[in-house]
Amino acid sequence: MYEAIFSKYAPTKDNLIYILHEIQDQHPQQYISEEAISAVSEYLSITHAHIYGVLTFYSMFSTKPRGKNIIRLCESPPCFLKGSEAILHSLRDILQIKVGETTPDGLFTLELTACLGVCGNAPVMMINEDVYGDLTEAKVTKIIADIKGRI
Repeated sequence: MYEAIFSKYAPTKDNLIYILHEIQDQHPQQYISEEAISAVSEYLSITHAHIYGVLTFYSMFSTKPRGKNIIRLCESPPCFLKGSEAILHSLRDILQIKVGETTPDGLFTLELTACLGVCGNAPVMMINEDVYGDLTEAKVTKIIADIKGRI
């Protein structure tokens, strides 16, 4: 898998984030494994520590396996003021997990994010690439049920 990704990018440090994104996107559990870190380190001739620094700085990367559907709930001040805390409680009740955990069936991982950039529709969450705004507890229940129904 890594060779196909590496072939798209010159072995320079400025391609690190692009390579990491692609590796994570192609992994079924949407994370960067230790094996991947070693391969990237060798390909770009950079240390594991440098790669870990990037992985832990950017919230979109994960070094732990995650679910098929990654739920990112915005916790910025506008979302908080519009009720994101109630949405978080609802998500935890529906999914029976805490922030940072994955459901036992591997379908959902719950994460918090600083801002999704759609404050006018607060509170907001993103599931994979889809953004959902003007959330209520009822809307969240329906969204999760709809996703479960498609699987």
